[in-house]
Amino acid sequence: MTSRPLLKVDIEVPAWPAVDRARWRLAALQDATGRAATVAGAALAGAGLLADQAVTGPSLVAVTVAALAGLVTLRAWRPVGHQRATASVLYLMPGMALAVLLTAERIVQGPHWGEALALAAWTVGTWVVRPSQLARRMLAPLPAPVVLADEDEVEEPLDRHPAARWWAVNVAIEGGAAPGTVLEDVERTGEQAMRAVIRSTIPGRAVPDISIKSLSALTDVPEDRIAIGPVPGRGAAVRLLTIGQAAKVLDAHTIWAERIAPLAMPGSVITEINFGPVMNGEIDA
Repeated sequence: MTSRPLLKVDIEVPAWPAVDRARWRLAALQDATGRAATVAGAALAGAGLLADQAVTGPSLVAVTVAALAGLVTLRAWRPVGHQRATASVLYLMPGMALAVLLTAERIVQGPHWGEALALAAWTVGTWVVRPSQLARRMLAPLPAPVVLADEDEVEEPLDRHPAARWWAVNVAIEGGAAPGTVLEDVERTGEQAMRAVIRSTIPGRAVPDISIKSLSALTDVPEDRIAIGPVPGRGAAVRLLTIGQAAKVLDAHTIWAERIAPLAMPGSVITEINFGPVMNGEIDA
């Protein structure tokens, strides 16, 4: 008769934030309980050190019951194996050491410096090392810390320009004029004019059709002063937004023809400008 090999099935358990938060709260409660138990054990041993056998007997019973009760909760629903055995011994170490100390106090009459030194070492070692806590973490590791996102926190746009932040909050939202977009390369082109690049946040997805009427309502700018067109040399994943009329850039020839010649030298034009240590210009009248 041949035995069949056991079928091994790997099941991925989904993360449950509510369960993870409950486990972290339980771990915090266990940590506080362990600290309190350390203080209580030190107090019982200190009282037994001073009161001889009147306190050591009940204290020894209480320590034994508490250690065994904690061991039962530690081992419950845990698979049998070396890890559970190691964790059990680690968990019992503080209780066993305290029980030995209480037994010594019951045998030795009166306070003894060796017992006081042992009590100090037990208190400091248990408080710092926390063997019982290590045993619980060995059998039931805690999940990754739960990070609670702030509901009021708004995702920071890639461009920190005020216009880009305004776009992210008012235009790129779900149900807005241009969801799934960001505003980049914002540039002021005049006193009441600007241009910027609208980019789709989804790779390979074109910028959606944006209603100029909606932008006009949001910005309180006339529709005929808002334009959305292609970016030269780029694909449909980006669009060029212009608002207002860019300031006219005047060169020296235009300045002379529009502002100087009519007042100072009517009919004259600049034909050539040479830039050097001294600017020399030729003017035809």
